[in-house]
Amino acid sequence: MDTENKTLQDTENVEQIDGVVIRFVGDSGDGMQLTGTQFTDTSAMFGNDIATFPNYPAEIRAPQGSLYGVSGYQVHIGSVEVSTPGDDLDLLVAMNPAGLKTNIASLKAGHTLIVDLDSFTKKNLEKAFYDANPLTDGSLDNYRVIEVDMTSLTKECLKGLPLDNKSVLRSKNMFSLGMVYWMYNRSMEHTLEFFNKKFKNLPLVAEANTKVLKAGYYYAETLELIPNSFTIAPSKMPKGTYKIVNGNTATAWGFLAASEKSGLELYLGSYPITPATDILHELVKHKHFGVKAFQAEDEIAGICSSIGASFAGDLAITTTSGPGLALKGEALGLAMITELPLVVVNVQRGGPSTGLPTKTEQSDLLQALFGRNGESPVVVVAASTPANCFDMAFEASKLAVEHMTPVVLLTDGYIANGSEPWKVKSVSEMPDINPPLIKEAVENWQPYARDKESLVRTWAVPGTKGLEHRLGGLEKDKTSGNVSYDTDNHEYMTNIRAEKVRRIANYIPELEADFSQEGDLLVVGWGGTFGSLHSAVKEMDTNGYKVGHVHFNYINPMPKNTADIFAKYKNIVVCELNKGQMSYVLRANYPEFTYTQYNKVQGLPFSVGDLTQKFKSLIDNN
Repeated sequence: MDTENKTLQDTENVEQIDGVVIRFVGDSGDGMQLTGTQFTDTSAMFGNDIATFPNYPAEIRAPQGSLYGVSGYQVHIGSVEVSTPGDDLDLLVAMNPAGLKTNIASLKAGHTLIVDLDSFTKKNLEKAFYDANPLTDGSLDNYRVIEVDMTSLTKECLKGLPLDNKSVLRSKNMFSLGMVYWMYNRSMEHTLEFFNKKFKNLPLVAEANTKVLKAGYYYAETLELIPNSFTIAPSKMPKGTYKIVNGNTATAWGFLAASEKSGLELYLGSYPITPATDILHELVKHKHFGVKAFQAEDEIAGICSSIGASFAGDLAITTTSGPGLALKGEALGLAMITELPLVVVNVQRGGPSTGLPTKTEQSDLLQALFGRNGESPVVVVAASTPANCFDMAFEASKLAVEHMTPVVLLTDGYIANGSEPWKVKSVSEMPDINPPLIKEAVENWQPYARDKESLVRTWAVPGTKGLEHRLGGLEKDKTSGNVSYDTDNHEYMTNIRAEKVRRIANYIPELEADFSQEGDLLVVGWGGTFGSLHSAVKEMDTNGYKVGHVHFNYINPMPKNTADIFAKYKNIVVCELNKGQMSYVLRANYPEFTYTQYNKVQGLPFSVGDLTQKFKSLIDNN
């Protein structure tokens, strides 16, 4: 047997467990994101269900050893359904004192902490504001602490290789990964292949990482402080081909599928902004699919170029986050009044202003709904999981094109950066997208003549003989599109544009409740909180509580049966990572119901434990 790639199935001291939650933390330059990603990918290859939560500082290179410079990557793997990255940790790997201090509260009592002993110097302890060394003052007695001289062992392992000290230290994250691979019965094969591909032109770097990964693996194997390892069986998922995707990648792929199904070329005009930039990065890789990507000089240029592309007959999108959506507001109103299809992706982040650019939040809902001058209704939809970003990007494109209207697609930093298994879809499985394009002149054609049912106007590409027309931000005549200052016409156009958006409710799915179809409590959520809410309600259901869960992917318009669902429950709690924006919208649209709010604004997702505690208290108090 190849000892480099063996697993621990052959050993006696292997404990079978259903799942595990692991977090790697260290300085932003310690490679924690890469370490976590490799463990995630390896577990996915094994067949485990997975959810991840990368958490990193806003600074490109925060001061070394600082508390706010800690970068972390959490992964939850299981043989059963995994909907969240997990609450409390089974294993914490801390590469420095700052990582330990900011994350130790999440580690379950009695569970394992691995630290790089070499990093616990007096200077680093002071940077982390420790008065005494936590490794020796008894404060960690409730945990199983494994102290490893990772830095020294890495240097020893690479002695003789012609590498500078900085390059040597970059490899120490692989020592911790090797240890964790041994602890959870993971093969090194996938990561070794990754080194060979990534460092194809840097064989010395590939060799260094390979040596250190194996050193960590065999160190754990011989370490008496780790008496046994664990294994998590593959998850039983529907048959198919799966890929591990994060939300941003899935969003990009959803647009590619929409382009294929609509027969329209895809155009992206965007300005880079955290955490939305990776959608741009992904789409520029696919020029062979006809993607046209323009990195604009600012947010306004990005959306305006997309409006121009839409006018010219492309499937046009623009991507941004928080403050970028504010800058796009005026041009979004232009797309609305001209009734051109456009998808605006807003990957929400902590605000206001620059706020917390690398942390998650759901505080842009009201901006998406109302953040424009005048009466300017647009369609608003939201993705709920990393994989669901694919579906909602496709659906946003379909709604925009078929109804000739801008659509705002809301995701957030949590699902944009988080990842999970996605069952690969064939484009042939997806619904058709039918653009209302008119390709040749017809008698008495008018650009704003509408379909009687949907109120959608036709889409004429400039340069088509006999279909000449004008567009612009000034109010237009209700049929010809010529500039009109007539007061009655303005009121008519204002009403018809709003009614067109309202009628989209006839083309979207009805709301469905999970778990109890009626009962004591209905948990309402939207966007990226799905995993936490689903897991909490599932736990409540298992314990015999009559609790249901509805999650809104369609926010404007809302599903037609929303009130019917709400009426089946005694109490309604709306859970959001903001101060209550969805609650505000529901009270405005369905004032006949009473809503309780449960809100969190910490740049972090809900924990399942906090949610279940809140739900139980609401039921007990009522």
